[in-house]
Amino acid sequence: MVALVQIGIIGLGVMGKHMAANLVKAGFPLVVWNRTQSKMVDLLNLGAQGAGSPKEVAKRSDVVITMVSDSPDVEEVVLGTLGVIAGIHAGGLVVDMSTISPEVTKRIASTLRQRGVDMLDAPVSGGEIGARDATLSIMVGGPKERFDEALPIFKALGKRIAYMGDTGMGQAAKLCNQVICTLNIQAVCEGLVLGAAFGLELTQLLEVVTAGAAGSWQLSNLGPKMVKRDFAPGFRVRHQLKDIRLALAAAAELKLPLPATGLVQQLFHATEGEGLGEAGTQALIVGLEKMVGRKLA
Repeated sequence: MVALVQIGIIGLGVMGKHMAANLVKAGFPLVVWNRTQSKMVDLLNLGAQGAGSPKEVAKRSDVVITMVSDSPDVEEVVLGTLGVIAGIHAGGLVVDMSTISPEVTKRIASTLRQRGVDMLDAPVSGGEIGARDATLSIMVGGPKERFDEALPIFKALGKRIAYMGDTGMGQAAKLCNQVICTLNIQAVCEGLVLGAAFGLELTQLLEVVTAGAAGSWQLSNLGPKMVKRDFAPGFRVRHQLKDIRLALAAAAELKLPLPATGLVQQLFHATEGEGLGEAGTQALIVGLEKMVGRKLA
Protein backbone atom coordinates (compact mmCIF):
# COMPACT_ATOMS: atom_id res chain seq x y z
CA MET A 1 0.00 0.00 0.00
CA VAL A 2 1.22 3.50 -0.82
CA ALA A 3 2.55 5.44 2.16
CA LEU A 4 0.13 8.31 1.50
CA VAL A 5 -2.98 6.43 2.61
CA GLN A 6 -5.55 9.19 3.15
CA ILE A 7 -6.97 10.29 -0.20
CA GLY A 8 -9.30 13.13 -1.05
CA ILE A 9 -11.16 13.49 -4.35
CA ILE A 10 -12.69 16.70 -5.64
CA GLY A 11 -15.20 16.39 -8.50
CA LEU A 12 -17.80 13.62 -8.67
CA GLY A 13 -19.11 13.97 -12.20
CA VAL A 14 -19.52 11.25 -14.81
CA MET A 15 -15.93 10.10 -14.34
CA GLY A 16 -15.10 11.15 -10.81
CA LYS A 17 -17.94 9.31 -9.10
CA HIS A 18 -16.78 5.95 -10.50
CA MET A 19 -13.13 6.66 -9.76
CA ALA A 20 -13.99 7.54 -6.18
CA ALA A 21 -16.02 4.35 -5.80
CA ASN A 22 -13.10 2.27 -7.05
CA LEU A 23 -10.76 3.88 -4.54
CA VAL A 24 -13.15 2.98 -1.71
CA LYS A 25 -13.45 -0.59 -3.04
CA ALA A 26 -9.64 -0.81 -3.15
CA GLY A 27 -9.53 -0.03 0.57
CA PHE A 28 -8.30 3.56 0.51
CA PRO A 29 -9.76 5.89 3.18
CA LEU A 30 -11.48 8.60 1.14
CA VAL A 31 -12.75 12.14 1.70
CA VAL A 32 -14.93 13.61 -1.07
CA TRP A 33 -16.26 17.00 -2.11
CA ASN A 34 -18.42 18.14 -4.99
CA ARG A 35 -19.92 21.52 -5.75
CA THR A 36 -23.35 19.85 -6.04
CA GLN A 37 -23.52 18.23 -2.62
CA SER A 38 -26.16 15.66 -3.62
CA LYS A 39 -23.58 13.92 -5.82
CA MET A 40 -21.67 12.96 -2.67
CA VAL A 41 -24.47 10.79 -1.24
CA ASP A 42 -23.67 7.55 -3.08
CA LEU A 43 -20.01 7.77 -2.06
CA LEU A 44 -20.92 8.44 1.57
CA ASN A 45 -23.11 5.33 1.48
CA LEU A 46 -20.08 3.35 0.26
CA GLY A 47 -18.04 4.50 3.23
CA ALA A 48 -16.35 7.69 2.07
CA GLN A 49 -16.37 10.77 4.31
CA GLY A 50 -17.72 14.11 3.14
CA ALA A 51 -16.11 17.53 3.33
CA GLY A 52 -17.47 21.06 3.08
CA SER A 53 -14.83 22.52 0.76
CA PRO A 54 -11.68 21.65 -1.20
CA LYS A 55 -9.72 23.23 1.65
CA GLU A 56 -11.27 20.77 4.12
CA VAL A 57 -10.56 17.84 1.78
CA ALA A 58 -6.91 18.88 1.68
CA LYS A 59 -6.64 19.30 5.45
CA ARG A 60 -7.80 15.72 5.91
CA SER A 61 -5.80 14.12 3.09
CA ASP A 62 -2.26 13.25 2.11
CA VAL A 63 -3.12 12.90 -1.59
CA VAL A 64 -5.76 15.12 -3.20
CA ILE A 65 -7.18 14.12 -6.59
CA THR A 66 -9.01 16.68 -8.71
CA MET A 67 -11.37 15.61 -11.49
CA VAL A 68 -13.17 18.68 -12.80
CA SER A 69 -14.07 20.18 -16.17
CA ASP A 70 -11.53 22.76 -17.35
CA SER A 71 -8.42 24.78 -16.52
CA PRO A 72 -10.27 27.56 -14.60
CA ASP A 73 -12.08 24.93 -12.51
CA VAL A 74 -8.81 23.29 -11.49
CA GLU A 75 -7.30 26.69 -10.66
CA GLU A 76 -10.34 27.51 -8.51
CA VAL A 77 -10.45 24.28 -6.50
CA VAL A 78 -6.66 24.13 -6.06
CA LEU A 79 -5.57 27.77 -5.74
CA GLY A 80 -8.78 29.51 -4.63
CA THR A 81 -9.44 31.02 -1.19
CA LEU A 82 -11.13 27.80 -0.04
CA GLY A 83 -8.98 25.68 -2.33
CA VAL A 84 -6.60 22.80 -1.77
CA ILE A 85 -3.62 25.09 -1.30
CA ALA A 86 -5.24 26.61 1.79
CA GLY A 87 -5.47 23.26 3.54
CA ILE A 88 -2.82 20.84 2.30
CA HIS A 89 0.26 20.20 4.41
CA ALA A 90 3.84 20.45 3.19
CA GLY A 91 4.88 17.16 1.63
CA GLY A 92 1.36 16.49 0.37
CA LEU A 93 0.55 15.56 -3.20
CA VAL A 94 -2.03 16.96 -5.63
CA VAL A 95 -2.98 14.69 -8.55
CA ASP A 96 -4.98 16.47 -11.24
CA MET A 97 -6.79 13.90 -13.37
CA SER A 98 -8.80 16.47 -15.32
CA THR A 99 -7.90 17.40 -18.89
CA ILE A 100 -6.56 20.94 -18.90
CA SER A 101 -3.91 23.15 -20.49
CA PRO A 102 -0.32 21.94 -20.03
CA GLU A 103 0.72 25.56 -19.38
CA VAL A 104 -1.90 26.03 -16.68
CA THR A 105 -0.74 22.74 -15.17
CA LYS A 106 2.82 24.04 -14.96
CA ARG A 107 1.65 27.28 -13.35
CA ILE A 108 -0.42 25.49 -10.70
CA ALA A 109 2.42 23.06 -9.98
CA SER A 110 4.86 25.95 -9.55
CA THR A 111 2.57 27.70 -7.05
CA LEU A 112 2.09 24.49 -5.06
CA ARG A 113 5.83 23.82 -5.07
CA GLN A 114 6.36 27.13 -3.26
CA ARG A 115 4.29 25.65 -0.41
CA GLY A 116 6.27 22.41 -0.36
CA VAL A 117 3.57 20.47 -2.20
CA ASP A 118 4.13 18.38 -5.34
CA MET A 119 1.72 17.89 -8.22
CA LEU A 120 1.19 15.18 -10.79
CA ASP A 121 -0.86 15.79 -13.92
CA ALA A 122 -2.59 12.48 -14.68
CA PRO A 123 -5.39 12.84 -17.23
CA VAL A 124 -7.25 9.71 -18.22
CA SER A 125 -8.75 8.09 -21.30
CA GLY A 126 -11.45 5.45 -21.46
CA GLY A 127 -14.65 7.36 -20.78
CA GLU A 128 -17.31 6.43 -18.26
CA ILE A 129 -16.93 2.71 -19.01
CA GLY A 130 -13.22 2.82 -18.21
CA ALA A 131 -13.85 4.83 -15.04
CA ARG A 132 -16.53 2.40 -13.90
CA ASP A 133 -14.52 -0.73 -14.66
CA ALA A 134 -11.17 0.67 -13.45
CA THR A 135 -9.65 0.12 -16.88
CA LEU A 136 -8.62 3.70 -17.63
CA SER A 137 -5.45 4.65 -19.46
CA ILE A 138 -3.58 7.15 -17.28
CA MET A 139 -0.90 9.50 -18.63
CA VAL A 140 1.23 11.03 -15.89
CA GLY A 141 3.60 13.99 -15.73
CA GLY A 142 5.50 15.37 -12.77
CA PRO A 143 8.21 14.29 -10.30
CA LYS A 144 9.10 10.64 -10.98
CA GLU A 145 9.52 9.77 -7.30
CA ARG A 146 5.98 10.99 -6.58
CA PHE A 147 4.66 8.99 -9.53
CA ASP A 148 6.27 5.86 -8.07
CA GLU A 149 4.75 6.67 -4.70
CA ALA A 150 1.26 7.14 -6.12
CA LEU A 151 1.33 4.12 -8.42
CA PRO A 152 -0.88 1.94 -6.16
CA ILE A 153 -3.56 4.63 -6.38
CA PHE A 154 -3.38 4.69 -10.17
CA LYS A 155 -3.57 0.89 -10.27
CA ALA A 156 -6.91 1.09 -8.45
CA LEU A 157 -8.23 3.27 -11.26
CA GLY A 158 -6.72 2.00 -14.51
CA LYS A 159 -4.99 -0.76 -16.41
CA ARG A 160 -2.46 1.12 -18.56
CA ILE A 161 -0.44 3.65 -16.60
CA ALA A 162 2.41 5.51 -18.25
CA TYR A 163 4.90 8.01 -16.85
CA MET A 164 5.30 10.58 -19.63
CA GLY A 165 7.90 12.93 -18.14
CA ASP A 166 8.05 16.27 -16.36
CA THR A 167 5.13 18.42 -15.26
CA GLY A 168 2.65 19.03 -18.10
CA MET A 169 3.67 16.01 -20.15
CA GLY A 170 0.69 13.98 -18.96
CA GLN A 171 -1.61 16.72 -20.26
CA ALA A 172 0.36 16.91 -23.50
CA ALA A 173 -0.13 13.17 -24.04
CA LYS A 174 -3.85 13.49 -23.33
CA LEU A 175 -4.25 16.23 -25.93
CA CYS A 176 -2.60 13.96 -28.51
CA ASN A 177 -5.08 11.27 -27.47
CA GLN A 178 -7.99 13.66 -27.94
CA VAL A 179 -6.89 14.69 -31.43
CA ILE A 180 -6.79 11.02 -32.45
CA CYS A 181 -10.18 10.33 -30.81
CA THR A 182 -11.75 13.38 -32.44
CA LEU A 183 -10.71 12.37 -35.95
CA ASN A 184 -11.68 8.75 -35.30
CA ILE A 185 -15.22 9.77 -34.30
CA GLN A 186 -15.50 11.77 -37.51
CA ALA A 187 -14.29 8.77 -39.50
CA VAL A 188 -16.99 6.57 -37.94
CA CYS A 189 -19.63 9.18 -38.78
CA GLU A 190 -18.53 9.48 -42.40
CA GLY A 191 -18.29 5.70 -42.87
CA LEU A 192 -21.82 5.22 -41.55
CA VAL A 193 -23.25 8.05 -43.65
CA LEU A 194 -21.64 6.54 -46.74
CA GLY A 195 -22.97 3.11 -45.80
CA ALA A 196 -26.47 4.50 -45.38
CA ALA A 197 -26.26 6.20 -48.78
CA PHE A 198 -25.32 2.87 -50.35
CA GLY A 199 -28.30 1.26 -48.65
CA LEU A 200 -26.22 -1.09 -46.50
CA GLU A 201 -27.61 -2.61 -43.30
CA LEU A 202 -25.58 -0.59 -40.80
CA THR A 203 -25.46 -3.09 -37.94
CA GLN A 204 -24.05 -5.70 -40.32
CA LEU A 205 -21.61 -3.13 -41.68
CA LEU A 206 -20.38 -2.36 -38.19
CA GLU A 207 -19.86 -6.04 -37.40
CA VAL A 208 -17.67 -6.66 -40.41
CA VAL A 209 -15.58 -3.47 -40.38
CA THR A 210 -15.02 -3.61 -36.62
CA ALA A 211 -13.34 -7.00 -37.10
CA GLY A 212 -11.00 -5.66 -39.79
CA ALA A 213 -8.33 -3.02 -40.17
CA ALA A 214 -10.83 -0.21 -39.51
CA GLY A 215 -11.54 -1.52 -36.02
CA SER A 216 -11.18 0.93 -33.12
CA TRP A 217 -12.61 1.73 -29.70
CA GLN A 218 -14.66 4.54 -31.19
CA LEU A 219 -16.08 2.28 -33.90
CA SER A 220 -16.93 -0.55 -31.51
CA ASN A 221 -18.43 1.61 -28.78
CA LEU A 222 -19.84 4.68 -30.51
CA GLY A 223 -20.82 3.28 -33.92
CA PRO A 224 -23.71 1.15 -32.58
CA LYS A 225 -24.92 4.08 -30.48
CA MET A 226 -25.03 6.30 -33.57
CA VAL A 227 -27.13 3.72 -35.41
CA LYS A 228 -29.50 3.34 -32.42
CA ARG A 229 -29.72 7.15 -31.88
CA ASP A 230 -28.42 6.61 -28.35
CA PHE A 231 -26.80 9.90 -27.41
CA ALA A 232 -26.51 9.31 -23.66
CA PRO A 233 -23.17 10.76 -22.52
CA GLY A 234 -20.11 8.73 -21.74
CA PHE A 235 -18.08 11.79 -22.71
CA ARG A 236 -19.99 14.97 -23.53
CA VAL A 237 -19.83 17.02 -26.73
CA ARG A 238 -19.02 20.18 -24.76
CA HIS A 239 -16.11 18.45 -23.03
CA GLN A 240 -14.76 17.22 -26.35
CA LEU A 241 -14.97 20.77 -27.69
CA LYS A 242 -12.98 21.97 -24.68
CA ASP A 243 -10.28 19.38 -25.33
CA ILE A 244 -10.12 20.27 -29.02
CA ARG A 245 -9.77 23.93 -28.07
CA LEU A 246 -6.87 23.08 -25.75
CA ALA A 247 -5.18 20.95 -28.42
CA LEU A 248 -5.50 23.62 -31.09
CA ALA A 249 -4.25 26.33 -28.72
CA ALA A 250 -1.20 24.24 -27.82
CA ALA A 251 -0.57 23.51 -31.49
CA ALA A 252 -0.78 27.22 -32.29
CA GLU A 253 1.87 27.93 -29.63
CA LEU A 254 4.07 25.33 -31.32
CA LYS A 255 3.28 26.84 -34.76
CA LEU A 256 1.93 23.43 -35.79
CA PRO A 257 -1.09 23.17 -38.10
CA LEU A 258 -3.73 20.55 -37.28
CA PRO A 259 -6.04 21.04 -40.28
CA ALA A 260 -8.31 18.02 -39.84
CA THR A 261 -8.77 18.73 -36.13
CA GLY A 262 -9.85 22.27 -36.96
CA LEU A 263 -12.43 21.00 -39.43
CA VAL A 264 -13.91 18.51 -36.96
CA GLN A 265 -14.05 21.25 -34.33
CA GLN A 266 -16.50 23.10 -36.57
CA LEU A 267 -18.69 20.01 -36.90
CA PHE A 268 -18.72 19.61 -33.12
CA HIS A 269 -19.74 23.28 -32.86
CA ALA A 270 -22.60 22.57 -35.27
CA THR A 271 -23.65 19.60 -33.14
CA GLU A 272 -23.59 21.74 -30.01
CA GLY A 273 -25.67 24.27 -31.93
CA GLU A 274 -28.33 21.58 -32.34
CA GLY A 275 -28.74 21.58 -28.55
CA LEU A 276 -26.53 18.52 -28.03
CA GLY A 277 -23.73 19.98 -25.92
CA GLU A 278 -24.61 17.67 -23.04
CA ALA A 279 -24.97 14.62 -25.29
CA GLY A 280 -22.27 12.00 -25.80
CA THR A 281 -19.69 12.59 -28.53
CA GLN A 282 -21.46 10.03 -30.74
CA ALA A 283 -24.00 12.82 -31.34
CA LEU A 284 -21.48 14.19 -33.84
CA ILE A 285 -23.43 12.10 -36.36
CA VAL A 286 -26.24 14.67 -36.06
CA GLY A 287 -23.94 17.48 -37.17
CA LEU A 288 -22.82 15.48 -40.20
CA GLU A 289 -26.40 14.47 -41.04
CA LYS A 290 -27.39 18.14 -41.09
CA MET A 291 -24.47 18.91 -43.38
CA VAL A 292 -25.24 16.15 -45.90
CA GLY A 293 -29.01 16.54 -45.68
CA ARG A 294 -29.84 12.94 -44.79
CA LYS A 295 -30.07 10.75 -41.70
CA LEU A 296 -28.68 7.26 -41.19
CA ALA A 297 -32.25 5.94 -41.14
